[in-house]
Amino acid sequence: MEKKACSNSLAVKTSHVLPPDTNSFGTLFGGKLMAHIDDVAAISASRHARKPVVTASTDSVDFLAPVKEGHSICVEAFVTWTHHTSMEVFVKAVTEDLLTGERSVCTTAFLTFVAIDENGKPTPVPGVIPESEHEKKLHHLAADRAEQRKQRREQSKEFAHIFGTDYPWNRG
Repeated sequence: MEKKACSNSLAVKTSHVLPPDTNSFGTLFGGKLMAHIDDVAAISASRHARKPVVTASTDSVDFLAPVKEGHSICVEAFVTWTHHTSMEVFVKAVTEDLLTGERSVCTTAFLTFVAIDENGKPTPVPGVIPESEHEKKLHHLAADRAEQRKQRREQSKEFAHIFGTDYPWNRG
C-alpha cells in the first residue's frame, strides 16, 4: 500500500456560531465543538484511507479560548500517523471575530480512527509521509501518544470491569 502525504487528508470546515449553538454565557457549547471536531477528523481519516472509518478514541480536548456567538469556528484536521488499521488525526480549531478579524486557536486535539471493510472489520490503511516541519514533529511523537492511548484504554477497561453496568447505590 502506497504511503500518502499528510496534506492529502486535510479537511477544513468553517461554521458560523449562532444562538442555538451557545450556552447561557453566549459561548459555543463544548459538545457542539466536539461534534465539529469528530466530523472533520472523520472526513480526514476517510480521505486518507478511502474507506469508512469509526472513531476509536479522542484524546483530551482542552478549550483554550471561548468561541462567542456571532464568531466563526474553523476546524482543520489531517492524518499525522498510522498503524496497521488505525490513524491518528490532529485537529486544530480556530475562532474568529468576524467583525474585527481577530483569530485565536481555541482547541487542539488528537483523535484515533479505525478503517473498516464492508463487513465492519478493521482493514489496513496506508502510511503517511510528513512533509512540513510541523507534520514531522507530530509524526515523530505519535508512537508515544499511541502508547499513552493504549495505557489509558486498559485503565478504562479496568474501570468498566470494576463498576459494571449497575449503579453503585444498587449494589448490596
